[in-house]
Amino acid sequence: MGKSKFVKSTIILLIGGAITKVLGMFIRIVLTRLIGTEGIGLYMLVTPTFMLFIALAQLGFPVAISTLVASNKKNNKNLVLSIVPVALIINIIVLLIILFCSKFLATNLLHEERCYYALMAIGFVLPFISISSIMRGYFFGKEKMFPHVLSNICEDILRLIVLSIGIPYFLKIGIEYAVAFVILSNIFSELISITILFIFLPKKFSIKKEDFIPKKQNIKDVFNISIPATGSRIIGSIGSFLEPIILTFILLKVGYSNDFMLREYGILNGYVMPLLLMPSFFTMAISQALIPTISNAYYNNNKVYAKYKLKQAIMFSLMVGIPITIAFELIPNFALKFIYDTNEGVTYLKVLAPIFLIFYVQAPLTATLQAMGKAKEAMAGTLEGIILKTILLIILTSFKIGMYGLIIACSVNIIYVTYHQYTFVKKYLET
Repeated sequence: MGKSKFVKSTIILLIGGAITKVLGMFIRIVLTRLIGTEGIGLYMLVTPTFMLFIALAQLGFPVAISTLVASNKKNNKNLVLSIVPVALIINIIVLLIILFCSKFLATNLLHEERCYYALMAIGFVLPFISISSIMRGYFFGKEKMFPHVLSNICEDILRLIVLSIGIPYFLKIGIEYAVAFVILSNIFSELISITILFIFLPKKFSIKKEDFIPKKQNIKDVFNISIPATGSRIIGSIGSFLEPIILTFILLKVGYSNDFMLREYGILNGYVMPLLLMPSFFTMAISQALIPTISNAYYNNNKVYAKYKLKQAIMFSLMVGIPITIAFELIPNFALKFIYDTNEGVTYLKVLAPIFLIFYVQAPLTATLQAMGKAKEAMAGTLEGIILKTILLIILTSFKIGMYGLIIACSVNIIYVTYHQYTFVKKYLET
């Protein structure tokens, strides 16, 4: 039964992931062609901050909800609903922090005043993302993947429509307003997602006012899981948050112009990275479906089966990753021209493609550590990798090699973290 659930969950996530990846590609095409390289540069400067605040606002609640619902030891209705007011309080605090520090962040850290409105917009999007992610956690815990997949597809379709209509209008006012609108468009997409997930809740899931009253034990159990689980994500987000700040500061100091920074950072993170991360929908789907299977096998001392499922997941990841890596090496300009109508970023793509083949293996390894209750080891690998990347970024960027300081630092980070996770997985799965 467990095996068939794993296969079924994986297939649903893969099909859904493939559809959303195609829709995401269309969104990326619309975004890049409407907003241009300069707009993408501004958006990419803000994105790491966006990711950091999402991690802070969610605080690992989706993972905790998923784990506790899967255990079948709780009143799931109270568990899910009672965490909503806690999440909203955290979101209000994060919103106030954003409102307070956006001007300073845009002007003094990112050195780009036009990021101000986009940074402000982040705060208003977070509550919607938090609520939808909590609901997704419930469905993941129940191993019901279809509502999650359907909500993602509808979310992307609506966002595509909203961006197509809204960006041309806001561009007439100014590019900074168009970038802020791109951030705010998440409100529409998350609202449709919440609505669809709500429809799929069980009929017995009737909501009363008292269901929102948090139970101390539920909150304690959620935080016991969410804090360690979110550690890796927050650490990674802090590293990404510091990346454009360090890069902008040092590049300006060694003589590069702000226009160079905005353009090249936009090309690298707006064009090249999304292409390299395309196969990650597959590895993430495998990893999400892998967690309950590995967890069950590990705690029943069936390490042989756990190793078999991990090897299977890695093999599937490489089956997708290897052909794409070869294509990026041989015809890098094809994908860039086809999707973004540009040849900019060809060299970056060729340099990074082989490194990302290693990255595709990282997700199943990290998922395995989390499934075995070794989230601290996974977090340690992420932390060490980010520290190493940040140190290298500071040193290498000072050598006046443009974006290649960032490229080398990212490459070393991927290799180090993947090796770290592999070492600990091997240690705990040895019989």
